Amino acid sequence: MNAYLRDSMKSHDYIRRVILCITVILLTVSRQTALASKGENLRTENRQRAETILLYQRNSGGWPKNYEREEKLLKKARSKVLSEKNKNDAMIDNGATHTEIRLLADAYEETSDNRFRDAAIKGITYLLTAQYDNGGWPQRFPKPEGYAKHITFNDNAMIGVMSLMRDILVDRKRFSFVQKELNAQCEKAIERGIRCILKCQIKVNGRRTVWCAQHDEKTFQPRKARSYELPSFSGNESVEVVRFLMQVDQPGKQVIEAIEGAVAWFEQSKLEGIKLVSIEDPTKPGGYDKIVVKDASGSPMWARFYDIKTNDPIFCSRDGVPRKTLAEISHERRNGYSWLGYYATDLLAKDLPAWEERLGRR
Repeated sequence: MNAYLRDSMKSHDYIRRVILCITVILLTVSRQTALASKGENLRTENRQRAETILLYQRNSGGWPKNYEREEKLLKKARSKVLSEKNKNDAMIDNGATHTEIRLLADAYEETSDNRFRDAAIKGITYLLTAQYDNGGWPQRFPKPEGYAKHITFNDNAMIGVMSLMRDILVDRKRFSFVQKELNAQCEKAIERGIRCILKCQIKVNGRRTVWCAQHDEKTFQPRKARSYELPSFSGNESVEVVRFLMQVDQPGKQVIEAIEGAVAWFEQSKLEGIKLVSIEDPTKPGGYDKIVVKDASGSPMWARFYDIKTNDPIFCSRDGVPRKTLAEISHERRNGYSWLGYYATDLLAKDLPAWEERLGRR
């Protein structure tokens, strides 16, 4: 190989390496720019959400449910929301209030905007004030009426509040703005809440089972809510109650017995050999219908509600009459509500073994 050809090849190799390096640099810069842009967009979205949350906070300190947290309100809509500050619709149903407090805590950590911190503290104070002396939380506060007065486990309302308060105590980075006095109040609220949970747990022949979706605020007895939500064992809400109790650092005898009783009930009450499917509904063009079919290989399911006397699953239309099967209730309620699910699957398969191992019981 002559010198000219050798030098030419070296030159071409050098150029290729330079081009490769430039390409890598450009791709890296492009990726970093895209990530920065994505991060900036996320921060903008988070701040906008926090601004909307501020608008919806009631003067009581809590929030209503089911509004669009992500919505950017125009002037007319903002004026309407601001005019409703005194409205008595603040609650803990459907994640309301405890979710807003978490989001405001994140927004404050990201922006250091004291408005978000102050609104979160006001929300925490609202939750502390809303707690009954017996440790329970009503669905709505202040001046709750009807079933909103009951101690509410439905949709994990009370457990959502208690989980927030526990996180306030342990996640000092996220909730560093919560001062010692408020921390102490949260700790006491959790203790009272656990005592309330134990009092609400339904006993059958002296044995602990699970919980109703709501309990009487004075007697702790199971209570109905809407016409189709009857006093019953809850195969859904009870899962998060047990999961919360499993997180107690040093559980006493009563807490351990409460968990064991609930686990035994879940094992006893699982429904095997079935599954829930959606089929086309010939009577409703484009519609569907939920039906229960046999499935020998299917995972165990649990009903949303069980009869307290017989422990049989119950299903209900708006007429308030309990039925034995999903097929017996109205099409509207059959398809517009969660009646069956794999509610306790992870609780029994994952949470229970982890809890037993933590306590040295395995």
